[in-house]
Amino acid sequence: MKDRLLKISTALRALSNGSLWIAGIGLVAMTVIVAYQVYMRFIVNASPPWTEASSIMIMSWFIFLGAAVGVRENFHMGFDVLLYFLPSAAKPWLRAVTDIAIFAFAAGMVFYGGELALRGWSVRIPVLGLPQTFTYLPIVISGVLMCLFSLERLLLRAAGENVDDVEADATMTAD
Repeated sequence: MKDRLLKISTALRALSNGSLWIAGIGLVAMTVIVAYQVYMRFIVNASPPWTEASSIMIMSWFIFLGAAVGVRENFHMGFDVLLYFLPSAAKPWLRAVTDIAIFAFAAGMVFYGGELALRGWSVRIPVLGLPQTFTYLPIVISGVLMCLFSLERLLLRAAGENVDDVEADATMTAD
């Protein structure tokens, strides 16, 4: 069972790295689009209408993908202050509570983001011609990834893997 979890963890690490690369490419793409918009507006005096909508959509994608990667790499919010005051035996329990809270929040993202995405399918973004669903899809995909990553931590912890130490976190995220 533990070997299977470690193989799944390796696949999730690859998924996290892929998400991080996509987010990074999105950041660069948004930067290029905004620079193009500034050039067109102030130098050419003819700003294309699609630049603002596309840069905002790309920004939502890389923010949500980056948030999911943050869950995988344990860079998310938690009960860190309490960890300094609790005895060592209580720390894994508190971290498990954090992972359960993240899972519940992410499940809400999937559910409610999915509702928004379904409702937006018939509405078009005027300047892009895309369904409004593309605006809400990052919420759903990020929620699914956060659920997977928090569940991974819970299962590995239950299997006896040390996922709570800084050194273990570095091992989980290493290539």
